[in-house]
Amino acid sequence: MNDTGIGWGRHPRLPPARQVVLRDRNAALPQTSTTLLPHGLGRSYGDSCQNGDGTLLLTRGLDRFIHFDREAGVLACEAGVSLDEILRLVVPHGWFLPAVPGTRFVTVGGAIANDVHGKNHHRAGSFGRHVRRFELLRSDGRRLVCSPEENTGLFEATIGGLGLTGLMTWAEIRLAPIPGPWMQVEHVRFAGLDEFFALSEASANSHEHSVAWIDCLARGNKAGRGIFSRANFVADSRPARQLAPPRLAVPFTPPVPMIGGLGARFFNGAWYRRPLRRPRRQPYAPFLFPLDGIAEWNRLYGPRGFLQHQCVIPPESERDAVQELLHAVASAGSGSFLAVLKRFGDLPSPGLLSFARPGTTLALDFPNRGDATLSLLDRLDGVVAAAGGAVYPAKDARMSGRHFRQFFPRWPAFDQLRDPAFSSSFWRRVMTGSGRMQ
Repeated sequence: MNDTGIGWGRHPRLPPARQVVLRDRNAALPQTSTTLLPHGLGRSYGDSCQNGDGTLLLTRGLDRFIHFDREAGVLACEAGVSLDEILRLVVPHGWFLPAVPGTRFVTVGGAIANDVHGKNHHRAGSFGRHVRRFELLRSDGRRLVCSPEENTGLFEATIGGLGLTGLMTWAEIRLAPIPGPWMQVEHVRFAGLDEFFALSEASANSHEHSVAWIDCLARGNKAGRGIFSRANFVADSRPARQLAPPRLAVPFTPPVPMIGGLGARFFNGAWYRRPLRRPRRQPYAPFLFPLDGIAEWNRLYGPRGFLQHQCVIPPESERDAVQELLHAVASAGSGSFLAVLKRFGDLPSPGLLSFARPGTTLALDFPNRGDATLSLLDRLDGVVAAAGGAVYPAKDARMSGRHFRQFFPRWPAFDQLRDPAFSSSFWRRVMTGSGRMQ
């Protein structure tokens, strides 16, 4: 588990005044003079899961399964249950979560609050599309069951609502059928962005899951090169191991970042040129959750932590804007090894503040080097804003309030439904501050 109350990027560090462990979903909210914020496994990268000087409601104690319909593929559980725990339960019965992010160490409440998306967004959309209903405990004591038919406004505000509409106590979700825990996986090298978009187009109908790694430090005629990965679940009579705990762990935080700089340029080049295997079958976890095999990998970025920038660019400007983003990163020499490029599908999310939308998403990690890193991210925000895109709040630690309001124009409707007793460091920053956290 991540440092309690701190985001996965380990920057900024905004300790709460109080932390309350929740274990009974039927209990009332704790009495406090500070604002409240639910906090699960802390895998949001920046300050959306932090409540500096406020009260954090630690939800991992709400970890019970309520009902699993093995025939219909419907699961009800408390909001603190992790995706890892769900997969251990449902995969042996031929079911899978409809959408998963790049880690399985996320709670159901966190998956809904951030409306997470996965490598199958072009087929399934975001997590929120598959939520049937949930219970929301508001600060006035009301318990409201929210669904597309009941308390619809709060249903839409809570999906992607960053935990600000109240405490979600339980949720019911639709699962997706799978023939078994094996996937047929293929990796294809591409030389530039035109090839990436062609591969995305060709794979949309043939492959349920697709994503690309991109060498964001390559320049000149090598710019935009990367490796495109695609996969489908397949039937296989061989037994597959259940999810295993991480095999490796980063035992301590090094005094300086171990990722980035000249090492990243060398590593990116070697990774791009590495031999690629032919299409093969493998268990699903290495493809869907590649970094879960290394516990506490975020420590590799050193004591100052790191910042991620994940954006989405609409189809009409995606090619040119992604090229401009990559040029800005390469010019700054601050490239990331963990650079992910993917095309989203057209399926809309019900959430008022949901991030995933039609277009192309690019996610980049940067060691926190202070003003140089912040200036680069400000420049990237400007490219995104000019292209009509958006930056993902779950990955953010410094976007300006002006940009947030541009990226999420339905925020006034959301604010009307936000619980007045709930807040976060992120929300206070984008509503009242400049957005920059030193």
